[in-house]
Order: sequence, then structure tokens, then C-alpha cells
Amino acid sequence: MEIQRNHSTTIERYVSPLPQVEEIAPAAIQLRPASFDDYPGQTHAKENLKIFVAAAKNRGQPLDHVILHGPPGLGKTTLAHIIANELSVPFHSTTGPSLDKPGDLAGLLAGLEPSALLFIDEIHRLPIQVEEVLYSAMENFSLDVVVGQGPTARSVTIPLAPFTLVGATTRLSSLSRPFLSRFGIQEKLDFYEVEALEQILVRGAGLLGIQLGAGGARELALSSRGTPRVALRLLRRVWDFAEVLHAGIIDDRVVREGLQRLDIDSQGLDRMDRDILTMMHARYQGGPVGIDALAITLGEERSTIEEVYEPFLVYCGYVSRSARGRLLTEKGLAYLQTSQNGEPLDMKI
Repeated sequence: MEIQRNHSTTIERYVSPLPQVEEIAPAAIQLRPASFDDYPGQTHAKENLKIFVAAAKNRGQPLDHVILHGPPGLGKTTLAHIIANELSVPFHSTTGPSLDKPGDLAGLLAGLEPSALLFIDEIHRLPIQVEEVLYSAMENFSLDVVVGQGPTARSVTIPLAPFTLVGATTRLSSLSRPFLSRFGIQEKLDFYEVEALEQILVRGAGLLGIQLGAGGARELALSSRGTPRVALRLLRRVWDFAEVLHAGIIDDRVVREGLQRLDIDSQGLDRMDRDILTMMHARYQGGPVGIDALAITLGEERSTIEEVYEPFLVYCGYVSRSARGRLLTEKGLAYLQTSQNGEPLDMKI
């Protein structure tokens, strides 16, 4: 296998956990479950959140602030919507990078209704000065604003309506300890089991009017990298092949053919994943290799390797992390030595 140097951006990969434009359009929102009961998988986090929400409703108080963390594409935004629906409170959404100045956040907080839920995606990307404004807002439901300049400057406290902040992050370690300590509820989302992904695919197919057989759902779930966003994206693409080539019916044979056309194997790995494993084996003798060296060699950002590619390879057991760097495991080497059709892979660089 020759290593490709001119990789496209990660968002263009069919198995990328990052959202694509079509997946954040209003037409795609219908696929989101509206309640905990319609939300397959994430049993531990889901059951805890159900209890916390029920307790807050019983007390007639706002839910404690929540931080949801884990790899992208696992349903953090969906869970935030479900929490708001279950609490029957207004939902407001923004992202960390869009809040450049403290004034942006102050205006947003001042306009919140009582008990509203404010969701901040990529909360680890909040500027430090904006993060500090949140301290008093989260603890005391108030804003400390400096009015005037120089000797005449004075601090004014502006009361806020009680609210619940739900933050989502793929990099929990990037949040400062004072900030993280203000979240009373902290839940981690893990990759989904195959059975949960099958339920998600069957539900999504029903909403989209897709004829998806049990065998097709199983094959798609096995190749979806434990990620609902990837599963539903692959469903749409295989649906295209089924509509044109197979009378619209998706069974296991149609799924296998569609994934082969998309260059995705039965483990859910695509060319970029195979390039990473091949590079670690052929150039670095299986490691250990530093993340910066790996990123430079592959022509990718370090954060992209850490947040997008690496989590699933580690989850599958193909790559391990150590204090000295990343290591290709025996399982990863065995994967490289055998292709889908049982023939050895070409691991030249």
C-alpha cells in the first residue's frame, strides 16, 4: 500500500466522526431522538442523566451544570437536546469558538429565560477571558461587569435568571481545573456497541423511508466505528447505491458492495487509517513514535490525529499509547498482514 501525502481534509472522509453540512441541516434534525427512551446506547451515562433530570424536576430547581465529554460523533449534542426536552425548558446553543469576547457571552446569558438550558459545543475552545466570566454566572447566577475606565471604573453585578449550562468537549484535559469543578455532573460517552448501532440504523431507516434488512443493518453497524454519525452517513451512501443498482433494498450483500466502493473495510477502517498503521510499521518499526513525528509524517495536524483518527484505532486495539509514544500492537500488525480477501497487504512507503 502506497502512503498518500495529499490527504483530503478529515471532514471529507466517509468515516470521519466530524459533522458534514448535510448532517447539520434542518432535514437531518428529524433523526435525533427527543427522549431518553428513544436514545439507544450509552447506558451508564443515560441512566445517570435520567436520574439527575428527574431529581431536578421533583425539586423544581434547575439541573446542575453538565459536561459531556468523549470522541466526536457520539451524541453529545443530541443528549443536550434530550435533557432540555425532558426538563421542558428552552434550549439555546452556541460554540466555544464563536464566543470571542466576554461581551458576547454576557449578552447571551442576559437573554436566557428562567431555567433555560445553554449548550456550548467545543467548550474547551473558549478564550480564557470568556471562561472567567462564566465562573460567577455558573455559581451565583450573576455577571460582574466593569463599568467605566481608569480611576472611575467600578464593578457592577448584574443578576441572571437561573440556568443550566451543558458543555460538550472532545478534550476534557484542556479545561482548566477551576472551570471543570463548576460542573456538578460530568459524564463520559464511549463508542457504541454493535447492537445499539443496529437500533439507531433501523430507526433512522424507518424515518427516511429506507428498506433496510436485518443483515444490512448488522453489516453497517459493524463498519460504523462505534459512532452513530458514521453509521447514519454510511446508511445514506449505501442507500444511493441501492437505489440505483439494487432496486432500493439494502441487505448485507448490498452493504458490502457499497462499502467496498467507498474504500471502507469490514472493520470500518478507510485508507487514512490503513496509512497510519502502515506508516507506524514501515517507517517506525511499530513504534514507539511521538505524536508530533507521526503528524508531520502524515501531513496532518497533531490535534486531528489525537481527536479524529487515533481514538478508534486505540479502541480497536490496533494502537496503544505509552509514555514514549504510540505503539503498533500485535493486533494492529495482524490486521496489516491480512487484507479483506486474505492476501497480504503491500506495506511499502
